[in-house]
Amino acid sequence: MKSTGKVTGIVSNLVTVLTDGPVSQNEICYIDCGGTRLMAEVIKVNGKNAAVQVFESTRGLKNGDRVEFEDRMLEATLGPGLLSSSYDGLQNDLTSMTGVFLKRGEYTDPLDHGKLWDFTPIASPGDKVVAADWLGEVREGWLPHKIMVPFAFEGEYTVKSIVPAGQYNIDKVIAVLTDESGDEVNVTMTQKWPVKVAIKGYREKPRPSRIMETGVRVIDTLNPIAEGGTGFIPGPFGCGKTVLQHAIAKQGDAEVIVMAACGERANEVVEIFTEFPELIDPHTGRHLMERTTIICNTSNMPVAAREASVYTAMTICEYYRAMGLKVLLLADSTSRWAQALREMSNRMEELPGADAFPVDLSAIISAFYARAGMVVLNNGKTGSVTFIGTVSPAGGNLKEPVTESTKKAARCFYALEQNRADKKRYPAVNPIDSYSKYLEYPEIRAYLSEKVAPGWVEMVEKTKNIIRKGRDAQEQINILGDDGVPMTYHEQFWKSELVDFIILQQDAFDPVDSVTPMDRQKYMLELVLGICDKEFGFDDFEQCRKFFNEAINLLKQMNYSEFGSENFNKYQEQLNNLISNGK
Repeated sequence: MKSTGKVTGIVSNLVTVLTDGPVSQNEICYIDCGGTRLMAEVIKVNGKNAAVQVFESTRGLKNGDRVEFEDRMLEATLGPGLLSSSYDGLQNDLTSMTGVFLKRGEYTDPLDHGKLWDFTPIASPGDKVVAADWLGEVREGWLPHKIMVPFAFEGEYTVKSIVPAGQYNIDKVIAVLTDESGDEVNVTMTQKWPVKVAIKGYREKPRPSRIMETGVRVIDTLNPIAEGGTGFIPGPFGCGKTVLQHAIAKQGDAEVIVMAACGERANEVVEIFTEFPELIDPHTGRHLMERTTIICNTSNMPVAAREASVYTAMTICEYYRAMGLKVLLLADSTSRWAQALREMSNRMEELPGADAFPVDLSAIISAFYARAGMVVLNNGKTGSVTFIGTVSPAGGNLKEPVTESTKKAARCFYALEQNRADKKRYPAVNPIDSYSKYLEYPEIRAYLSEKVAPGWVEMVEKTKNIIRKGRDAQEQINILGDDGVPMTYHEQFWKSELVDFIILQQDAFDPVDSVTPMDRQKYMLELVLGICDKEFGFDDFEQCRKFFNEAINLLKQMNYSEFGSENFNKYQEQLNNLISNGK
């Protein structure tokens, strides 16, 4: 029997409820506010008092209002029709709103119950199945959408019957299963799963063994992310975090894209809704939105809804991973998620940690990142969830708690730098501070040597060395002046500039330069290192001029003749002045 209660205290979205029966942590309840039912989640239980976080505005709520507990957690509805859809954190369909904003207490169905899907059976009567096994398939756009044994099922089941190929809606019983005791269970095309519990339904979760190509050179060449890996992009406001994520979404080697806009500003959310439907997928030539799901909660929404959005997005990703698909989850920004956690923690008067964030912030972030990964399914096929989040540290401080906690969980770190953004060197990823721990994995090193080039990791380390030496030389030149350092310092600096212009910088809006396949990245890196390896003898001014001209010609060969041409002319003039003055 479900418990009920009444409101005894209200602090913004935090409501205290006196219950008449047992309630569970993270249980969903509904509060009757003048005839409007407000959804809330239990976040703390203390005796007969439960602290619940309301997902909407509590305006008009008063002591004594009735509360009904649902005896279930916040769940995501999973089934055909998720792709090409836009939801909020509670999985309300934003395309079916009655106005610009969802009305308070208005909850929409995430899936279309009237649409017919072309179903093809995979299992046969008599087959033994367990949770997450495939029963059939429908076509969702151009992707195969598997109809699976519900994840909540425990033990082994036998397929008693399954419908023949044909057109059915999502409520049609497509299979009847019998459990070990002989009881029958009906299975439709949809199922529900609590968003804060990771979906299992796989045999094992091995270490990543191959990279996920993004088409972004500063990532793929220097600090690649593994398929099923985790990474994050911290940086100050205006440094290009969102643009970089959009480039990865468009070009990344993934079959399903899930965008989670968690607490983003309204103008950035509008960009997602207006730009994504127009983007063309470079892999298929079709609209990118056909294989994309958007989960959106703007910064003016209640904290509980902002927190729920990342969990809803991850659950949808795990659902498609169980179909053997490669899924990419992009969350922008996890800082707003952490701020929502901080607000809830502060309202409950919990002991604060650093910067008033919850004491267990690091554990919460680590547990969430751990849900990504590559898995081996029950049938031996593989699926993966690759997760890349952004962090928006206040003032660009990369030592603040959210960034530090995420560093412990994520394996790739792509630090955006204000100085590079000010110089219009995009993507503004700092090549020295950024890293990928996947380059330490023997499986990844072997994959890169086989698929890209023998000794590829050594070439990458050599490139980073050139950049590092160039950065050090630049600092010495800035301190001591052009005359105060040996010519070898200028040599190191200009070699690093060559790597910067050709490898690190990339025009996200150029039809040629926006995406770079790995074979082209290999070709470009070998050409650059070939010039940097030459012994020009920089004490000879003519040899110095020869090096610079070769660099300019290479840049032009790489379709950079227009991009940054003013900088090239300026640098060439500076070099000629140095040479003519005998410096």
